[in-house]
Amino acid sequence: MITFDELISRASDQLLQELVGRKTVRLLAGLDASLTRPERLSEIAIGLRAPADMLLDKKLRSELLMLLRKTEAEMLAQRLGLSGDPYEALASMKVRRSSSRASELFEFFTVSDDSEWRPVPPSHESVAPFHGLFPHQRLAARKVLAQLEQDPHRVVLHMPTGSGKTRTAMSVICHLLNQREPSLVVWLAHSEELCEQAVEEFGRAWAARGIRPVDVQRWWGPHSLRLPVTKDGLIVAGLAKVYASACKSHEEIGLLAGRVNLVVMDEAHQAIAPTYKLILDVLTQAGTPTPLLGLTATPGRSWNDVDEDERLAEFFSRQKVSLEVEGYGNPVRYLIDEGYLAETQFIQLDYTAGSELSVEELEELRESLDIPQSIIESLAADEQRNLLILSQTESMCRRHNRIIVFAATKDHAVVLATVLRARGYWSYAVTGETPTNDRARIIETFRTASDEPRVIVNYGVLTTGFDAPQTSAAVIARPTKSLVLFSQMVGRATRGEKAGGNRVAEIATVVDTRLPGFCNMSQAFRNWEDVW
Repeated sequence: MITFDELISRASDQLLQELVGRKTVRLLAGLDASLTRPERLSEIAIGLRAPADMLLDKKLRSELLMLLRKTEAEMLAQRLGLSGDPYEALASMKVRRSSSRASELFEFFTVSDDSEWRPVPPSHESVAPFHGLFPHQRLAARKVLAQLEQDPHRVVLHMPTGSGKTRTAMSVICHLLNQREPSLVVWLAHSEELCEQAVEEFGRAWAARGIRPVDVQRWWGPHSLRLPVTKDGLIVAGLAKVYASACKSHEEIGLLAGRVNLVVMDEAHQAIAPTYKLILDVLTQAGTPTPLLGLTATPGRSWNDVDEDERLAEFFSRQKVSLEVEGYGNPVRYLIDEGYLAETQFIQLDYTAGSELSVEELEELRESLDIPQSIIESLAADEQRNLLILSQTESMCRRHNRIIVFAATKDHAVVLATVLRARGYWSYAVTGETPTNDRARIIETFRTASDEPRVIVNYGVLTTGFDAPQTSAAVIARPTKSLVLFSQMVGRATRGEKAGGNRVAEIATVVDTRLPGFCNMSQAFRNWEDVW
C-alpha cells in the first residue's frame, strides 16, 4: 500500500497541469515560477479535488493507477479480485461509490470518502417557522384581523393566561406592518414588566416575520417619547407615563393620535378605568377612527359587578374573539390536553382567623369591589396564617424548582422572603418599591436555569407581565374577590410543555373561610360570557 500523496507525487508535469488546469498553471507561472514546480502542483491538485473523487473518476483513475510500480499494481489487483495484466485490469475496472471495491481502493491508498458521511437531502421535509403560532393561535389571529378590518374596527382577544395572547397579538401587528408602509402601532400596558415583555416579544416576532427595518420606542418609566415621533414601527407606552404627559399637555399624545394605525391595549379589562379610557379615546377617535385591539385572559372588570362588565363590553362594541376548539366546550381543557397549559393541581389551604370580623368590616366587605385593606393587613400580620404559608412553600421546594408566593401586602412579602432565606432557601421579595436594578437582577436570577429551588415572594408587580415559564408552583396568599387578579396569579405557574413550561403545576390557595373564595381556570374563562 502507498499513500495517495505519494502516488500523485509521481505524476508527470503534463498530468499535473491537467489536474490543476493549464490556464491556472500559466497564471501561477506569471506570478511566481516556484508555484509550478511538481511538488507544489501536487499539493494544489490535492487541494482542488478530494482524493476519493479522483479515484472514482474513471479516466483520471486509469491515469493515476498507471503510476503504480508493478509490485504495487499486482498487489492492488489481487486485493480487488482482478486477474490478468494488472495494469489493464485496473484501467478497465468499474468502481461504484459506497461499493466494497471502492472501500478496498480507498483503503489501499489510505483515503477516506467524506461524501459517505454527508446525508442525502430528503425528497420531502417540513420546515418549521422560527417564530410560528400554534393552530389555536393562528385561528384567533385570523379572526382578529377580520374584525379589525370592518366596523367598528375594535375587538377584544380573549385567551386564557399562558395560551399565547402576546405572541398572537404580535402576529397581528407584524401582518399589519407588512401590509402597510409606513405604519405605526401603539401598545399600551400598565406596568414596566408588561411593557418590556411586549418589546422583547415584538423583537422576536419581527426578526422572523418582518420585511423591513422598523423603529421600536420605549415610553415608560425613565424613557421619554422621542421627537419627531416615528412614522413606522412600534411604540410601547406605559399608561401612567402617557396619562402624566396628557395631563401636562396634549402635544405628545396629539402627535400620536394623528398618525397611529393601530392601538393595542394590554390587559383590556382596565380599558374603562377613567384615566385609561381618556387615553384610548384620544388615540382612537382623532379624525378617522383608529382600530383598537384589547388583550385579556379575563374580559371583565370584576367577579360580580355586571354593570362594570357591561360597560367594558360596550366599549369594545361587544366584539370579542375567544379561543375556540372543535370538540371542546371549554378551551382550557384543550390547552391542558395538548400541553399548552400544565395539568394543574389546586390545593385549598383553609384558614380561619382567630378574631371575627366586626359588623363594620362585614358591611365594607359586602360593598367593596375587593377585600378591604384593613382586613388584608390583619391577615398579613396573622402569625398562624404565615406559618401555614411558609410550611406550604417549603413543601413545594421539595417538588419544584421555581415557585412564586403572592403576598397580601408589601411588608408581608418582605417578611415571608426574609424568613425563607433565613431557613436556607434562595428567596427574595419583589414589590412596587423594589429598586429597578434589584428587581431586574432578582427576576433574571430566578429565570436562569438551575436545580436549586428558588422562590420569589411578590406583591403587586409580577401578577402580570412576568414571563418565567419554568415556574411550576405558586402559593396564593393574597385574598381577593377579583377573578381577574386570581386568574393572573394562577397563570404565572401554569405554562405547559409546548409553551416552554411544565407538564404539571401546583397552585396552593390560602382560603380564608370568612372571605369570598376562588374558582379554577376553566370556570374563570367562562365567567363573563353573558355580557359579551
